[in-house]
Amino acid sequence: MVYIFQRLAFYALAAWVALTLNFFLPRLMPGDPATALVARLQGRLAPGALEALRETFGLTDAPLISQYFMYLSHVLRGDFGISVAYFPAPVSEVIGTGLIWTIFLAGTAVLISFAIGTLLGVMAAWWRGSWLDTILPPSLVFLGAFPYFWLAMLALYALGFTLGWFPLGHAYGDDLTPGFNWLFLSDVVRHGALPIGTVVLATLGGWLLSMRNTMVSILGSDYVNLARAKGLPPSRVVLRYAARNALLPSVTGFGMALGFVLGGSLLTEIVFSYPGQGYLLVQAVRNQDYPLMQGIFLVITLAVLGANWLVDIVYLWLDPRTRESGG
Repeated sequence: MVYIFQRLAFYALAAWVALTLNFFLPRLMPGDPATALVARLQGRLAPGALEALRETFGLTDAPLISQYFMYLSHVLRGDFGISVAYFPAPVSEVIGTGLIWTIFLAGTAVLISFAIGTLLGVMAAWWRGSWLDTILPPSLVFLGAFPYFWLAMLALYALGFTLGWFPLGHAYGDDLTPGFNWLFLSDVVRHGALPIGTVVLATLGGWLLSMRNTMVSILGSDYVNLARAKGLPPSRVVLRYAARNALLPSVTGFGMALGFVLGGSLLTEIVFSYPGQGYLLVQAVRNQDYPLMQGIFLVITLAVLGANWLVDIVYLWLDPRTRESGG
């Protein structure tokens, strides 16, 4: 427990640093969201509207330290300000609309890729020299060498545009009303199958190769040889002695990948016009929507820190040495 709270304190400090940088960096940039919005409207707003917009976006001439504490109080209440690109919608509401789709798309892709890649890595290491070890890893690594947005465009053209097996974009059909019913959910799965499949295909080789290489080195260790000499079943040697220890480096990578899920698969969401966090971030940058950018960056940062803290907890269960050092 001491180890867990020590790590929690460290991540809380990192979150405060990220929050502080998230406040100061946009304010060091020239201009502000209100001026950018007036310039984009090209004179369609009266000059007096600039002050009203500045007040709406929470831009004041108060001392920076006062603005900082006001910003902290608003963030703790979940108030990230008003979005410029989706004015007058609050940033929290805009992020919430894309968060569900991003968790479904990127989260499902990461879970599938990690599970299948790790399992294939264990099998390739255990049956070294078989076709599973000689053909599959280089083939998947070769596919992973291509940018996944290129694979997405290729799959979209071949399977969506040419063959018509999958929809060409968006998260669900325009003629459907969102709801928890079979028609809507099946359409969501159908729209998400192609982007999820391309992300899995592009990342599968990395998980497989990482697990396979770690497994190969662990299979030659003394405690694995001792388990074999004791006559333990091969399945127990693989899963209990080898795979459990080889899983530690992959768990770290999985925690990082899981944290970045909330950032969205940026280019994949653009290719498929998928309304996730990555698509929102592009719109925020394009429209100089500083409040929305701040909100998305903060969500990504907190997600990465939270995922790493969960990884530390998993480490306590997987590796007894961590428990001993923590005590």
